[in-house]
Amino acid sequence: MTSAEPPNRDAVPEKSRLTLGFVPLTDCAPLVIAQEQGLFARHGLDVTLSREASWANIRDKVAAGLLDGAQMLASMPLATTLGLGEVQQATVTALSLDLNGNAITVSNAFYDEMATLDPDGSGEAPVAADRLKQLIDARHAAGRTPPVFAMVFPYSTHNYLLRYWLAAGGVDPDRDLRLVVIPPPQMVEALRIGAIDGFCVGEPWNAAAVAEGLGRVLTTSHDIWNNHPEKVLGVNADWAERYPATHKAVIKALIEATRWLDEPSNRRTAAELLSHPDYVGAPAEIIAMSMTGSYRYAAGDAPLPMPDFNVFSRYAANFPWRSHALWLLTQMVRWGQIREPIDLRGIAHTVYRPDLYRQAAGELAIVCPADDEKSEGAHAAPWQRDGMTLGADRFVDDSVFDPADPVAYLLGCELHHRKLDPAELFGPRGRP
Repeated sequence: MTSAEPPNRDAVPEKSRLTLGFVPLTDCAPLVIAQEQGLFARHGLDVTLSREASWANIRDKVAAGLLDGAQMLASMPLATTLGLGEVQQATVTALSLDLNGNAITVSNAFYDEMATLDPDGSGEAPVAADRLKQLIDARHAAGRTPPVFAMVFPYSTHNYLLRYWLAAGGVDPDRDLRLVVIPPPQMVEALRIGAIDGFCVGEPWNAAAVAEGLGRVLTTSHDIWNNHPEKVLGVNADWAERYPATHKAVIKALIEATRWLDEPSNRRTAAELLSHPDYVGAPAEIIAMSMTGSYRYAAGDAPLPMPDFNVFSRYAANFPWRSHALWLLTQMVRWGQIREPIDLRGIAHTVYRPDLYRQAAGELAIVCPADDEKSEGAHAAPWQRDGMTLGADRFVDDSVFDPADPVAYLLGCELHHRKLDPAELFGPRGRP
């Protein structure tokens, strides 16, 4: 499909000229492909893509109406609707853009310290966080400062998955190390100058650190939670209400882009397009490491096959599961970001809009899940549901999240804000 094809006029967009924001990461690919392959134009849209420096920029500009919508972290519409951070604005998502895509990388010096303490474990991949615990304890005993790790945004999948991985290895993220926020494109330089010991970020910035000989990947986010939600299309709730046909047209163009991206023969073309300075601006061969499923944990390693490192369409990847929203909300509670009774189930249903996804996908004759929620963590391999193949969803600690009982799940976690009763978070007592 190209821009030469006539626009789809089934539903004429109320607003045809749009500006959509993105952060320079490999998984901005659906927006780039929808633009470069003429899919936005095919659906009657004249789109300008705006490269933004940070997730805070994305949040602020969408909330202020300076962007019509944007690539967002899966947890960002939830946090912005709740007013966590500096901005409160009702935000919705009706489309997941991808699954997986992140990794945790440390400097070579930090990895060498780990290997000295545990030489039998050196060379293993992925690395469990209990090896990090050994180094943290040794540093503490020697009176040294705790390690510094960076993530991209306080209300990000990166923050929650990094904390989850650490906690599974016996590391307290708030006591045993220091977490800082650094925008994704600045991670490699921060590692280079020694400002941080490690980071959790999306590609291609882990691959760039490895290629430059600066660091080593310990684990991927897929290793922490198989096929976790990563980025979504986010728009202001009032924008979605004012421009429903426009919103649907954007969703349809992006669905088509994700299906194009999950054709293996298109991945190298996508890497070339993403390498342009207006988009990601990293070498195509670096972007291709994750995009083509041939990944290296360290410089000089033989590439490992990882076909699910970047998933854009397969496994019902575009469906905005409310169970994903609920899990992300439980992490906000677990790590003390939510500190008062709120009806979190109500928030999940308000922000994540599978009803809008079904409308758009139905017009493209795409089969949709019958339910809005599914268990997370119960499947170690792809499985069948509603006539479609869903991906493995195993957690690194083998726990299972039942969206029907998030209170029990939270009670099984170590809560960092102990005055909050989880039972107050998912019923009528919670403030909507």
